[in-house]
Amino acid sequence: MTTTTYGVDGMTCGHCVQHVTTEVSALPGVSSVDVELVVGGSSRVTVTSDAPLADADVAAAVDEAGYVLTPRRSLL
Repeated sequence: MTTTTYGVDGMTCGHCVQHVTTEVSALPGVSSVDVELVVGGSSRVTVTSDAPLADADVAAAVDEAGYVLTPRRSLL
């Protein structure tokens, strides 16, 4: 199992959470999606899957839901 947290911009309500959860859950191997809504900022979307997911696949699912995956930032 792999758990990864992504930032998603543009979500403002429970319907937004539902759309993102539905699209990301449809990716092969995804077993759970947990969204922490942050209105006016980047919401945190935690995805648990059988194997690591390609960022491009997650970005495409989030885009299909109508939102934008926040680019990962280096901690260096």
